[in-house]
Amino acid sequence: MIKESTDAIVKILKTTICGTDLHIMKGDVPSVTDGRIIGHEGVGIIEEAGSAVTNFKKGDHVLISCITSCGKCEYCKKAMYSHCSTGGWILGNLIDGTQAEYVRIPYADNSLYTIPAGADEEAVVMLSDILPTGFECGVLNGEVKPGDTIAIVGAGPIGLAVLLTAQFYTPAEIFMIDQDDNRLKVAMTLGATQAINSVKENAVEKVMSLTNGKGVDAAIEAVGIPETFELCEAIVGAGGHIANIGVHGKSVTLHMESLWSRNITITTRLVDTVSTPMLFKNVQSRKLDPKKLITHHFKLDDILQAYDTFEHAANEKALKVLLTN
Repeated sequence: MIKESTDAIVKILKTTICGTDLHIMKGDVPSVTDGRIIGHEGVGIIEEAGSAVTNFKKGDHVLISCITSCGKCEYCKKAMYSHCSTGGWILGNLIDGTQAEYVRIPYADNSLYTIPAGADEEAVVMLSDILPTGFECGVLNGEVKPGDTIAIVGAGPIGLAVLLTAQFYTPAEIFMIDQDDNRLKVAMTLGATQAINSVKENAVEKVMSLTNGKGVDAAIEAVGIPETFELCEAIVGAGGHIANIGVHGKSVTLHMESLWSRNITITTRLVDTVSTPMLFKNVQSRKLDPKKLITHHFKLDDILQAYDTFEHAANEKALKVLLTN
């Protein structure tokens, strides 16, 4: 139900499961309390709009942003919407999320996007989170430039979103590192230039061999475990960037004994979704086709089966799992 005049109630049409949701299930996000409906991605139809909502009305077809923004606080005025004083990442975290029939969206005017007539809902739902997250936290923070050699550690949906959006900046080489041959195969079809299975070969030695011992210009961490972050530390070249995207539930070791003199930049970020309008245009024009990341479809009623499939992604050859209400 409407709680504030700036709220909207959205009937969910399509939603999806994110790797962050798996981290929540493992207990890596302690702010999520027992009984919380999770999920922070989706498209739907506005069922009801609060009296202060001016940009949307009942019946509008909308994309839900994973980030809620009041638009007025100190952080929002700096375009750091992820740290909005009364919003940020609250959907499926501090308030009930999108893996439901209906969801309440606070600050609807700033947290929803109109979906144009004829748009492909399956492609659009990828704009809720993974595309802006991959682009902002990985590509922009990694300062990917034309001619760069970059490594993406983790070929799940977020890592593949980095791969798709990194190509805006024409890096010369894109190494994809993962333990799943199927995901690496998909990465090669989407623009990766090298696929490295870190189970079958020493990833550090392989990267150093491919770069003549220099390392990469940007090492982008898209998993969220100590081993993958420390792999990024080992392969980044002098003057390079380590851009962390993964949701970490455990401490990692910062190897300052080898990095202190290397002019390395390390970044962390929660997506601000400042790039969503630009990415939306590129999806609409089909310059970006995130629909390729969807491998499985389920009814919302079959959500437990969908979670089981996503949790066992290697066996199921799963990337993005779509839920339809």
